[in-house]
Amino acid sequence: MEKSTFTIQINASPEKVWETLWDDKSYQAWTAVFSEGSRAETDWKEGSKVLFLDGNGQGMVSRIAKTIPNKYMSIEHLGFYDNGKEDLESEKVKSWAGVHENYTLKNIDGNTELLVEMDTVEEYKDYFDDAWPKALRKLKSIAED
Repeated sequence: MEKSTFTIQINASPEKVWETLWDDKSYQAWTAVFSEGSRAETDWKEGSKVLFLDGNGQGMVSRIAKTIPNKYMSIEHLGFYDNGKEDLESEKVKSWAGVHENYTLKNIDGNTELLVEMDTVEEYKDYFDDAWPKALRKLKSIAED
């Protein structure tokens, strides 16, 4: 397991970037880079379950481990979601369950530095190294609009 980090400067307040990250419509827009039709089913509150789903209703089961509005969100990934069923126990899940994806927003003179840190298994590292910068550029575009 490796930790990957991605950062971007956004010409918008941390509040605006936070809203862009987690609002349903903008979330779907910037995460389409990962998978067309991406969405999240959650209330984004600390302790809440999250279903990260693609256009086919498949994806991941996670939970909000920690949230400090406009500053920090930590998401713990727990398993897979497929055909209406959660898989939190299989051997494939056990190899990476418990990994975190963290978002840190830092106010710099009214603008925002966004840092994304994520635990990555080797088989997906190249994919995320390619996709995250594209997703962050899309997020920046939406937040600055």
